[in-house]
Amino acid sequence: MGYKIAVVGATGNVGREMLNTLAERKFPADEIFALASSKSIGRTVSYGEDDDLSVSDAATFDFSKADIALFSAGGETAKKLAPKAAAAGCVVIDNSSYWRMEPGVPLVVPEVNPEALSGYGKKNIIANPNCSTIQMVLALKPLHDMAEIKRIVVSTYQSVSGAGRAAMDELFNQTRGIYVNDPPKKEEFTKQIAFNVIPHIDSFMDDGATREEWKMTVETRKILAPEIAVHATCVRVPVFVGHGEAVNIEFEKPITVEDARKAMKDFPGVSVVDYRQDEGYVTPQEVQGEDNVFVSRVRKDPTVENGLSLWCVGDNLRKGAALNAVQIAEKLIADFLPKK
Repeated sequence: MGYKIAVVGATGNVGREMLNTLAERKFPADEIFALASSKSIGRTVSYGEDDDLSVSDAATFDFSKADIALFSAGGETAKKLAPKAAAAGCVVIDNSSYWRMEPGVPLVVPEVNPEALSGYGKKNIIANPNCSTIQMVLALKPLHDMAEIKRIVVSTYQSVSGAGRAAMDELFNQTRGIYVNDPPKKEEFTKQIAFNVIPHIDSFMDDGATREEWKMTVETRKILAPEIAVHATCVRVPVFVGHGEAVNIEFEKPITVEDARKAMKDFPGVSVVDYRQDEGYVTPQEVQGEDNVFVSRVRKDPTVENGLSLWCVGDNLRKGAALNAVQIAEKLIADFLPKK
């Protein structure tokens, strides 16, 4: 016997990737329910190479039929349906931002803070962190364990897939249109995204930060340590898949470049490719479809005591979303749920 898994938002970028990841990793599932909004009823989505699943309405689904539900359908759906699923005995792993900072809801990157899962039963809901947060804390956890991080300044270079399929279409259509002199149409983004970068992700807050920048700050503190100071600038770039981050870290204790490289190289889920020569680093285009976060450009920051800078990239649809959710589910069934 295996587990019964529901995927809510199965027709979206991340939902499809969740289904692919479950199949690739041979998750012990007896049955998979593909769920989405009522407008998607009857559509089919792929599960692995050979199976197609018919999409059902998430709003009317009986969640008592599922052991675990992977949600990737946005905050409003998570707000409405996650408590319903949890009350029916189904453990929710939610990819939206709605539950991340809720007291009693674990915010988990399995390689970084698996111990947080022990509190999942308070609400039967587990939160998947922001894609940029996952990528950064995975690279920084071994460094924090070694030298205690005091302050982080990060600039992100985030692909359009993080904003959904319509955003990817907008980049494609604007790029194609420029070559035939069609004026770019702005629908998903506030400014032209083709051949441009936009320092604006999510809504602005009163202090001038965007909610994406706020998410990185508060989520990093919840996962790593509440006393860490974090300052983020989040930028959308004309890349389809894969996020990059330039991260500057100030530590409480001395740390060498060599020790930092070794600590990250030995940490699960992190690969270090760092050669001080042409092509001796990794870019977003090269990590599409990869499970690991890749770190390059590790170097000393001489402007502060105990400072380092690094560059990290990752596939935001995989480790930044779908893979991390599936890994949470794997850890859940390994350590907490009744064996099937």
